[in-house]
Amino acid sequence: MIATWIMSGLWGLLAGSALLVGAIFGYFFKIPQRIVASIMAFGAGVLMSAISFELLDEAYALGGAYHVVAGFLIGATIFTLANVYLARKGAKHRKRSGKAILSENGFESSGPAIAVGSVLDGIPESIAIGLTMIEGGIVSTATVVAIFLSNIPEGLSSSTGMKTMGWRAVPIFVLWTVITLCTGVSSLAGYTIFSHFSPGIIAAVLALAAGGILAMLVDTMIPEAFSETHNLAGMVTVLGFILSFILSKFG
Repeated sequence: MIATWIMSGLWGLLAGSALLVGAIFGYFFKIPQRIVASIMAFGAGVLMSAISFELLDEAYALGGAYHVVAGFLIGATIFTLANVYLARKGAKHRKRSGKAILSENGFESSGPAIAVGSVLDGIPESIAIGLTMIEGGIVSTATVVAIFLSNIPEGLSSSTGMKTMGWRAVPIFVLWTVITLCTGVSSLAGYTIFSHFSPGIIAAVLALAAGGILAMLVDTMIPEAFSETHNLAGMVTVLGFILSFILSKFG
């Protein structure tokens, strides 16, 4: 039987592998931007549902309203400040897939900043996977599925944008492989580090991860989804939300 701490890393790695899957499709296949944006809207809905019915629900059960509110606001604040800094360094359009990633005078996006930004996006999600395994040692299937589905459009859109910027295949796939490994390590850390803390601390960190994820959705994924799908973005997001909600009842 595989140890729980190893399984936590493997589940994070599985969810993160969707980034690499999306990157492969984004680089080798010419997928219309409208389709990419629709997938992103769907992924946003899936993650919003997971935040509501998995992460925050469990956090509230463990620590009550105080820990949920404090952790949620701190998580959103940390992500927002980090995102503002990275946007100024060239990662503002890291989830863009088309010409929007370019400025009028050339390339406005920075490869290293995009890489750091992508890791920033994935860390809260991955930590959350490990945290869901602390109580009982069983992963939240709905959370893993939600993160996997939301990671596909991120890898797809970002790799397409990098290709537009002139990146070659090897650097792109090396980058996404490293980021995928980081998601596994983050999930492992979420379980091994916080399993020794009190339920209140675990609740606060769960809420912190949820706040970071929601801030990421509104700052990066949803604007990209709306920019191409417009009036359809809401409907596609709702479909992703209800699918994740149903999964949460079976997971």
